[in-house]
Amino acid sequence: MRFRGIRLRKSRALAAACALAIAGVGVSATQVVAQATTVKDHGPNPTIVLVHGAWADASSWNPVISRLQHDGYTVAAPPNPLRGVDHDAQTLKNYLATIKGPVVLVGHSYGGMVITNAAAGNPNVKALVYDNAYIPAQGETVFEINAAKPGSCVTADPSTFLNLVPYPGSPQGDFDAYLKVEANGVYQGFADCFANGVPRDQAQLLAAGQRPFAVSAGSEPSGTPAWKTIPSWAVVGTADHVIPPAEQLAMATRAKAHITKVNAGHLSLITRPGAVTDVIRDAARAAVRS
Repeated sequence: MRFRGIRLRKSRALAAACALAIAGVGVSATQVVAQATTVKDHGPNPTIVLVHGAWADASSWNPVISRLQHDGYTVAAPPNPLRGVDHDAQTLKNYLATIKGPVVLVGHSYGGMVITNAAAGNPNVKALVYDNAYIPAQGETVFEINAAKPGSCVTADPSTFLNLVPYPGSPQGDFDAYLKVEANGVYQGFADCFANGVPRDQAQLLAAGQRPFAVSAGSEPSGTPAWKTIPSWAVVGTADHVIPPAEQLAMATRAKAHITKVNAGHLSLITRPGAVTDVIRDAARAAVRS
């Protein structure tokens, strides 16, 4: 009898445990349904499109991409040709036309020039995010913005910081520009100008693999700015040596952007990817609600 009593108590305990487990599964399923309903009610999550800047490629976004993908976002980082503002914006505009549904468009550095022009007139682009980026008004150029406030490491004599290389079919006087690796006079060198805050071994890899920027792109004026009609966010690196932080703040304020300051150099997407991702998430949530 004692044996049967023990077995009976065990059976009751097992049944109770199963009931609790079933109840727990029911709660989880209810939560999932509620979450799915909320997302459905507010519309689909946007596609996040990331645009790199000069002397870089899409891999510079990898630390941000991995975080966004972990959150379940669809992310794309198409190559930026770096041939000229209009050419690059049209290339991106054509790419955006293949995406269905809402888009959050993000640009780093010169990528800010490109997204400002590519998003104009596209109703699917619900938010613009500028990461240590140019946020140009109509008619402004990269070179003009660099010189608007003191502190940029790329406003001296170009021969001190650029290697100029002819490219096939280039207009007369145009060149592919590469940043010099070594310091030269007032130029601090690639690591301290472009990649300050990045570990030295990683900065060396970035210098070796940099993609060239057509010199003519720096003097090409920007067109009608998309930020006049599309909500924008801005990450301002307070230790940026390429685009002076004061100029970043001035441009972001003019665009009525939501501003986040981070203690970072020009490559905050590499040195502060968590902070940059948080801002993109904010923009994506706002895009879902719009």
